[in-house]
Amino acid sequence: MKILKVTIISTLVALCVATNYALVGVYNVKVMDFIVFVGGFCFGPLAGALIGILSWAVYGVINPYGFVPQIWLATMFSEPIYGLAGGFLSRNLGSTDFKSSHFQLSIIFGVFGFFSTLVYDLITNVVYALTFNIPTIVAIILGTPFTILHELSNTAIFVLGSVPLIIAARNFLGVEKFDFFAK
Repeated sequence: MKILKVTIISTLVALCVATNYALVGVYNVKVMDFIVFVGGFCFGPLAGALIGILSWAVYGVINPYGFVPQIWLATMFSEPIYGLAGGFLSRNLGSTDFKSSHFQLSIIFGVFGFFSTLVYDLITNVVYALTFNIPTIVAIILGTPFTILHELSNTAIFVLGSVPLIIAARNFLGVEKFDFFAK
């Protein structure tokens, strides 16, 4: 079971890093947050948080936008928000029939994606302000267009992708509920 856990987590981390590079030209539109969220939903909050931390640990060091240690640490320790949110939702919705509740679940996932991104962006904007000695309100105002883009794109990705990917993961692994990591 430990080999399966390590394999799944490392595969999802690699997928996060690879998709970030694939979308490097599309600023603030990434699927990393979504992958971390679904990882948390499918494999538990601890696995989801670990996927988030490790993804930024790798991507942040070789970030094409540059390496700033304070920003790197803020993103690395804020990304687990998505995995924790996914894990929390799984505990409440994990045994739901996804095929018959597709629309309702998509909306729930979208709402969680939006608010998780809002918290993530608030934390990283505050750290940006502190790092570059800018008044926090100025950093938040200047970051608003990027924040809105990030929140809207994540909401759309979570709405459109969560249910199909969770159903596919269940089918691939042959499980009805993702509780095998709890053992």
